Amino acid sequence: MCRFPSSRKSAGSMVQNGTDQVLQHVKPVSSSRCYTAGKDEYCSSIMKFQVCKRKVRTCLPRYGCIFLFLVVFALSFVIDFMDILENTVKSTIHSSYADRHYDFCKFQPLSLKETHEEYLLMKSIAWPETPPLPFPHYLSKTSDPSHSSFTILSGREDGEWHKDDNLEILIKMYDFQGLPKKFGGDILLARLHNPTLGAGVVGQVVDHLNGSYSAVFYLPWEGNAEVEVTLVHPSEAITVLHSLTRKHPDRIYFKSLFRSGYINETTVCNVCLRPTQQPVCNYTDLRTGEPWFCYKPKNLSCDTRINHSKGRLKKNLMTTETLFQSGVNMKVSIPASGPSGVTVLPKTKDLKEFNLHSQKKIGPYMALDYANNILVTYRCHGPPIRFSKVPITELRYIANELDSVTGGSETVVVLGIWSHFSTFPVEVYIRRLQSIRRAVVRLLSRAPDTLVVIRTANPKNLTLYETITNSDWYSLQRDKVLRAMFKGLNVHLVDAWEMVVAHNLPHELHPQPPIIENMINVLLSYICPKKGG
Repeated sequence: MCRFPSSRKSAGSMVQNGTDQVLQHVKPVSSSRCYTAGKDEYCSSIMKFQVCKRKVRTCLPRYGCIFLFLVVFALSFVIDFMDILENTVKSTIHSSYADRHYDFCKFQPLSLKETHEEYLLMKSIAWPETPPLPFPHYLSKTSDPSHSSFTILSGREDGEWHKDDNLEILIKMYDFQGLPKKFGGDILLARLHNPTLGAGVVGQVVDHLNGSYSAVFYLPWEGNAEVEVTLVHPSEAITVLHSLTRKHPDRIYFKSLFRSGYINETTVCNVCLRPTQQPVCNYTDLRTGEPWFCYKPKNLSCDTRINHSKGRLKKNLMTTETLFQSGVNMKVSIPASGPSGVTVLPKTKDLKEFNLHSQKKIGPYMALDYANNILVTYRCHGPPIRFSKVPITELRYIANELDSVTGGSETVVVLGIWSHFSTFPVEVYIRRLQSIRRAVVRLLSRAPDTLVVIRTANPKNLTLYETITNSDWYSLQRDKVLRAMFKGLNVHLVDAWEMVVAHNLPHELHPQPPIIENMINVLLSYICPKKGG
């Protein structure tokens, strides 16, 4: 057998090159013999041809070519096995989504790493399973806040609480028949507050999955502290909300106007666009990959689109309105089974708005503090954006805007995005955040001194309409994803969720001025930290 030239690149490429040359110049020979043609000497194996450029006296041991082929074959098998393994992992990860009904939603393709991250995020926000709802739907066996109660557990051995202690409460849920619930899944908010001081803290509610819950509060002040527990939604309502997104992720739709000359046409647009006989225009962003689609106008081309606007909410989506009644089982306080309480600061800036003559809700906005050399600018995020008639020139994706920021120690970037994604599958939100996170990483890589601050989600006042579009459950899910997505990066949070829950003001999607003031103070503490702090 023959020794191969030292100029070969690898076993795999060498054998292939040898095969090509042998097939051009010689006929196959037996597996254990060498064949001489002119000054060249060739070797063959049963499965592959191999070549030596020059005749040499030293040859590999007998069956060396067969051994080399087996090595190449084994390497090929390993590579194929890794491909199979990768596909198997992907299949395993996606198998948990097999019951999704929103197949008509278009998702960005993900790498294996991003797919695994999405799987972990979906797992982290998984909600406790609740029994199927009987039909027709009766309130009798659902969570009733008026029958439920919370109890303040004992403090220290002397029965007292002191500043910096922890206060613990136990919450027990009952149904409308006065029977104890046997499973979890209710959405409960708990806060400790002092109206006189205007102070409050949030208690982290723990679901024990048996109808009981607990919450622990930190006691940061002296004086009175009142506990308040609110049932946002009973567990049975979560079953309905989850089903609503699976079946109707397009329940809020959008529109775009197309115009050419005197011809105007309006069509429906969405990330989740149901397939019809009508062609579709693809407006997926080329840089970020963010998907967006519109039904193609009948008489105009796709490139005649001139604006984007919010459509409406589809009607008659639910037959379970009884589970979403204000004052009955939605955003209702739970009474205490004993005492409800125990016994135990703002700055303005000289900013002046610069009138850009932009639309009130859409922006962009600009304000200038000339004396302190501070410029503040604002833009709304790209679709889905629930504003009316946004010029397409103002549809800006956050990731693209971040890529245009130079950054540095004098630059502060504040991001806030969650509410307009509440009606879509959470995967749409995950992909948007992944795109934004990549842009944040790029920004911090080229300008590590840039301050990046992210505003979290917050609860709001709920009506039936608001529940099926912006329920606190949707916001809570996306808030968890937001925090997990940016965990570990050099970014800071303005925790709007805790600020709103802890405050005695009513919940609103756009928090009232005192809460906004707190948010600004937290932001300023990041921008201008105290010396030594």
